[in-house]
Amino acid sequence: MIIRLFIAFVAMILTLGSASAQGNYLVKPGDTLRIEILEDTSLNRQVLVLPDGNVSFPMAGTIRASGKSTEQIARTISSKVASNFAVQPTIYVSVADVYSDRMEVREQPDELVTVYLVGEVNTPGPKEVEPGTTFLQLLSQSGGFTKFAATKRLQLRRTAADGRQSLFKVNYKAISQGAMVTSDPVLVPGDVILVPERRLFE
Repeated sequence: MIIRLFIAFVAMILTLGSASAQGNYLVKPGDTLRIEILEDTSLNRQVLVLPDGNVSFPMAGTIRASGKSTEQIARTISSKVASNFAVQPTIYVSVADVYSDRMEVREQPDELVTVYLVGEVNTPGPKEVEPGTTFLQLLSQSGGFTKFAATKRLQLRRTAADGRQSLFKVNYKAISQGAMVTSDPVLVPGDVILVPERRLFE
């Protein structure tokens, strides 16, 4: 118990400066959040705030993040995952990257296609790719999957100009084991590539 309190105190001191700077900031779509759980560091990750304002986190599912402070998001996650821990989990949420800041400094924006890679990948977030880049080519730039990834159920979600949505599904696990590639869509601006969390016993 004493060791746990000491670790929590050290973590609090290390994040105090960042927390004070971000305390009044309200998260926006396109921001990247860093989420850390003191009691289970294997769950620590960075997540992208999707255009609809939501984020996904293991054991917590989909959470509303846009318009909220990092402290509010941390409390929401804590309440949703608490049943999976013997004690109330200690959760820290910080803004790892602000979308507007990143967009201001990028070069040659008109020559690249911006898509969004979310879910159980090691480097989620907006990705700027060359026109003509396909779904599978983007995955090669994702930094690999996390241990929670359901690689049989990858999704490409696309919203047309009239608001209609399309969903493409890809069994990446089968492809990686030698199955024929039957669909590899060319990416268009605004595409969201989702790597969902693996279900129990999947």
